[in-house]
Amino acid sequence: MVEVRGTGVAEGILIMNGRNGFTLIEVILAMTILLVVMMLLAKTTGDTVHTAALTDRQESAIELAMDRIEQVRTDPVYDSLESRYAKTETGFATLPGVTRVTIINHTGGSGQANDYKKVEVTVSGTGISPNVIRTATVAAP
Repeated sequence: MVEVRGTGVAEGILIMNGRNGFTLIEVILAMTILLVVMMLLAKTTGDTVHTAALTDRQESAIELAMDRIEQVRTDPVYDSLESRYAKTETGFATLPGVTRVTIINHTGGSGQANDYKKVEVTVSGTGISPNVIRTATVAAP
């Protein structure tokens, strides 16, 4: 057996000045420190979950805008793009409270060299900040 003097340790047992437990102050201090750590952990977890939910909504809004752009780009009937797609839509099952606005501006005219349509899709609503705006240009065939 090795005896260590002045440290309060003998045979692997911590000797607390002749006491067999912790004082009330020590217990309260330990519980307070534990409470602070737990509260910080809970706040960080909550913030992470909130950020993930907002990111998911933002990604869904981008996908909604890009889907409309692709629909317009692949539509074979150039002359009816405005009547088929230029509108305001709401009531998306996966994105409640979201609005998609499609605006189509026609430049030039039929048979002209600069005949094209500029398509702008804006998706806005709850949890989408800033609004998602995607633009594409479709040339006459």
